[in-house]
Amino acid sequence: MGLSLSFFMRFLFLLSLFSLISAGSFSSVHSPCHDDERFALLQFKESIIINRSASDDPSAYSKVSSWMTLSSDCCTWDGVQCDENTGRVTSLDLSSSYLSGSINSSSSLFQLVHLHRLNLASNDFNHSQIPAGVRRLSKLTYLNLSNSAFSGIFQLPNLKSLSVHLNSNLTGRVPEFNRSIPLEDLRLSGTGFSGMLPDSIGNLKSLHFFDVGGCNFSGPLPFSFGNLTELTFLDLSDNNFNRGTLSWVGKQTNLTFLNLYETNLYGDIPFSLGNLTHLKTLSLSSNELTGPIPSWLANLTQLTQLWLQRNKLHGPIPTSVYKLRNLQILDLCLNRLSGTVELGLFRELSSLFYLQLSDNNLSLLIDPSTNISTLQKFKVLGLASCHLSEFPEILRNQDQLQVLLLSRNKIHGQIPKWISNLSKDTLVSLDMSENFLTGFEQDPNSLPWTSLLVLYLSNNKLQGPLPIPPPSTVYYKVHSNMLSGEITQMICNLSFLSYLDLSYNNLSGYLPQCLGNLSNLSILNLQHNNFRGHIPQMFIEGCQLSMINLNQNHFQGALPRSLANCTMLEILDIGNNHISDIFPSWLGTLPELGVLILRSNGFHGAIGKPETNSTFPKLHVIDLSNNYITGKLPYEYFQIWKGMQSYDAGGLTYMQARVKIHIPSCGWLYTYTYQMTLTNKGIKTEYWKIQDYFVVIDLSGNRFEGEIPKIVGNLKAVCTLNLSNNFLNGSIPSSLANLKNLESLDLSQNMLVGEIPPQLVELTFLAFLNLSHNHLSGTIPQGKQFFTFENNSFNGNVELCGSPLSKRCANLKDPPPPPSIFVENEEAVSLFEFDWKVVVMGYGCGFIFGVFGGKIIIKKKNDWFMKTFAIGHPPRRRVN
Repeated sequence: MGLSLSFFMRFLFLLSLFSLISAGSFSSVHSPCHDDERFALLQFKESIIINRSASDDPSAYSKVSSWMTLSSDCCTWDGVQCDENTGRVTSLDLSSSYLSGSINSSSSLFQLVHLHRLNLASNDFNHSQIPAGVRRLSKLTYLNLSNSAFSGIFQLPNLKSLSVHLNSNLTGRVPEFNRSIPLEDLRLSGTGFSGMLPDSIGNLKSLHFFDVGGCNFSGPLPFSFGNLTELTFLDLSDNNFNRGTLSWVGKQTNLTFLNLYETNLYGDIPFSLGNLTHLKTLSLSSNELTGPIPSWLANLTQLTQLWLQRNKLHGPIPTSVYKLRNLQILDLCLNRLSGTVELGLFRELSSLFYLQLSDNNLSLLIDPSTNISTLQKFKVLGLASCHLSEFPEILRNQDQLQVLLLSRNKIHGQIPKWISNLSKDTLVSLDMSENFLTGFEQDPNSLPWTSLLVLYLSNNKLQGPLPIPPPSTVYYKVHSNMLSGEITQMICNLSFLSYLDLSYNNLSGYLPQCLGNLSNLSILNLQHNNFRGHIPQMFIEGCQLSMINLNQNHFQGALPRSLANCTMLEILDIGNNHISDIFPSWLGTLPELGVLILRSNGFHGAIGKPETNSTFPKLHVIDLSNNYITGKLPYEYFQIWKGMQSYDAGGLTYMQARVKIHIPSCGWLYTYTYQMTLTNKGIKTEYWKIQDYFVVIDLSGNRFEGEIPKIVGNLKAVCTLNLSNNFLNGSIPSSLANLKNLESLDLSQNMLVGEIPPQLVELTFLAFLNLSHNHLSGTIPQGKQFFTFENNSFNGNVELCGSPLSKRCANLKDPPPPPSIFVENEEAVSLFEFDWKVVVMGYGCGFIFGVFGGKIIIKKKNDWFMKTFAIGHPPRRRVN
């Protein structure tokens, strides 16, 4: 019995052991990877470059580093997945792997013909073409090449998911789609695709996700969009589609996300949108939508985000908005909404954390019976231009704010302590500009917001010393106040500071040397203060400054040679100081310098010759007026100023710097538009915007002598040329007629002789001409713009004759009177049409003048002119 029991126990032990071994054996059985695919992967590894700058993903690492030997199982390598039964490589994920270089059609990557999924996103393939060899991967159902610097167009027959977004060099037209393509997910956003979306887009009836935001598509949206009834995500934002309505919307009833930001929509918000009852995100911002906010919005009960900003919507905010109980984000800013807003009503929207009501005609009402402690805690609250006369009491309970906008109100007096302690651990951006604030109740040297990145205090009545924001600050604007005293060394604790604008105050004293320690500083604007002394040698190697404006102070001495370290500098304005130096030819090594203003200083001596042919390669505005410069005009520089020799009429764009600041609840782009002060047409003008192709040469008020070189006629992009108040002689070169963009020409107060070249009549943009006080002779040319010039354009030239002067020319008949645009006949109409065409073409230089009656057109278009060029208006930020 004992023997039987012992045998039985042994039997059970052996049986259990066999079961364990068998289970382990069977569970570990899988087909190892095939030699040909292992070898192909290792060949691919050898063909690419590992470069840590190729991936901007903070979690990136080199996955291929684990691909070591021919003997190991490649199915265990990082990023590689195999079919358990066949051992074939079916998925390869090398996203964010520091890969760089290029992939050609012979790459061993395309030997992996069993691949179903391929992800090469967030690498850098150096804008190489997507190779045709990718067609060999016919089993691919998922392909992700986003943010990988590829270019080229291709199709794969079995693809269900295609993501190539953030490849800006991926250009051309989107190919036609046939009915057999099973695409469900198509992501093209941030690419360079252009042209019209093909009508065959309607063949993709399985499409759930379609994103073409931020491309270059144009033309009408295809009617076939109505066929895409399975869509749940649609982003058409930021393209150049034809102006249109939303008539096609309504059939996509499965949509949960719809983004039509900046798609040229106009008209009322259509009722058909009310059919999209599954919508969670709706953006119709930055269009031309009109009419009221519709009450049927209450049907969209699932909405969590509603973006309607930057339209022309009018009327009150409907009560239906307060019924959207799931709403988290509501942005209505920059419309024409009116009426009174009871903030207590938003209490019903318990999830709302982002509320933007700024820049309408709304008035804020707070019911005294409202218990402010019951209001939700906002993260973003925009109440700019809401007719506030004091800080609203509802702010007392807000301790989680990240963005607070109170600009363009009528809040007066000191900023109370309770505001200074508002959300002091969370506040990232605070805008209190354009009010009537006079100072802080608490010490301005220790503002308590520990996380603050952006602080706007400009256009107030702040007095006393400069408030010092916390060390975290990146963007600080406090211009146009009445601040006084010196800049303390505490400003140098702001080690993250990128933009510093202290202009238009009464600050004085010396600039602290430690400003040079602000290694992230991009904008330094100190114009119109009372600073004195030498400009410190504070510009260290690696200087990041793109704009330096020290205009209208009392600086003296020589320009600091350390400015040559600022290789990113685009604008340098040292005008209206007491600098004494020779012409700083050494600044010509700065590759980005576009605007150089040295007017009204003590620069002296001859300009000399450039050291190389690449000196000042991008210069397009130079103002050396009212100095003591001698010698001949800088002929050699005129030859090499490439930035003035051609003109791009591609559009109205302005010189500006941008910084994207990450705010947890929203990523915002802050723009700083460059500024400058010039004398144009005899009038000192402050430009709050500088057009990229605004080209100015002002050498007036110096001691230049000799002739005007003919080579000036090669600077064909010049808009303003001022050589007045010098000692120039010789004749006016006829080559000036080549300056087809010229709008202002001042050669007065010189010793020029001879006749006025008749070719100048062809300068059809010329709106200002001053040739007075020279020794010119002969007949004043007649026709076109010359009909608009008055006596003072030619006074002081005793031998000149002809209209508009009273002195007639011998043996010549009186010229015909200038044509009038007010004569009611067909000829007058055609002249006006020609005139208007010229105006439309001519705004590229920064001014608007017609061929005839230019002053009348300026008067009629003054609002447009002021809005476009912001002349005389204070700068304002743009937040996107």
